[in-house]
Amino acid sequence: MYIKKILFAIVLIGLAVAAYFAYYVYSVMMNSNTAFNNDTAYVFVATNSTYDDVREQLEPLLKDINTFDALAKQKKYVANIKAGRFAITKGMNNNDIINSIRSRNLPIKLSFNNQESLEKLAGRVSSQIEADSMSLLNAMKDISFLSKYGFSKATALGMYLPNSYEFFWNTSAEQFRERMLTEYNRFWTEARNEKAKAIGLTRDKVIALASIVYEESKQASEQPKIAGVYLNRIKIGMPLQADPTLKFAAYQLPEYKETVIKRVLNIHKEIVSPYNTYKNLGLPPGLIAMPDISAIDAVLNYERHQYLYFCADAKHLGFHKFAKTLSQHNANAREYQHYLSSQGINK
Repeated sequence: MYIKKILFAIVLIGLAVAAYFAYYVYSVMMNSNTAFNNDTAYVFVATNSTYDDVREQLEPLLKDINTFDALAKQKKYVANIKAGRFAITKGMNNNDIINSIRSRNLPIKLSFNNQESLEKLAGRVSSQIEADSMSLLNAMKDISFLSKYGFSKATALGMYLPNSYEFFWNTSAEQFRERMLTEYNRFWTEARNEKAKAIGLTRDKVIALASIVYEESKQASEQPKIAGVYLNRIKIGMPLQADPTLKFAAYQLPEYKETVIKRVLNIHKEIVSPYNTYKNLGLPPGLIAMPDISAIDAVLNYERHQYLYFCADAKHLGFHKFAKTLSQHNANAREYQHYLSSQGINK
């Protein structure tokens, strides 16, 4: 009888321990363990992160980091950290959280607009993905890569087409560069290549001209007409005489580094630079800024007309007046110069 009581007690203790263990496992795995108020929190796990790195990000987001630790060890997550951007939704339990940060790397929408240089592009991109600006810039300027794919330092910026793209956050500098090359080649369809050939320009020259067109006008409806003016000048051997190229040439000089040129003056036309299109025939050696896709297509689909000149329209700012003769252009230019002077814009 005494032995039966002992055995019964042992069974009860065993059941109690099993029940406690089952409850503990349930609480570790199934109970909600989020401590934030928003619907979703994001965890960014850098390449080569340790479990401690991940834990540091998770701790303020969780009610009980210790139960998370226990399950992370049991599921061997601590030794299999995955880099990326991961979402934790409000009310998730530990099991769901581990499943999410282990296998559900979420893409981001990476976007950049008309960056003036590779340096500024690298800075813009680095704010959106893991790669830092220096590694991005080094990848963009890598001479072996540029020469392999027919680019130079002067034309390298033209490989990056302003748009929105889907990337994983943990993209490296080299992966970003390779993806942009793919997008560049995808953009240059057979139809676009044929149009470039028809007007006697290489891809690089099309983009160089597009950068000038874009700096002249942000109005997509006007860009084909401006492109037509410059192509008319090229056809007759006339200098482009594009004011944006003078600004670009000036900004390469130390004395203009901290200035903003609002009015192009005769002194700017004397700057010695391959980008001075008043002194040099044809297109400059590279683009002067990153053009919109609309400007590239404006060059490829330029408007056929007889205009050789254009000038900013003082009465419709942002637009231009076009002229076929120099006398007509000079009259338009005097009107705009008068407007600039009236606004106190002298340099």
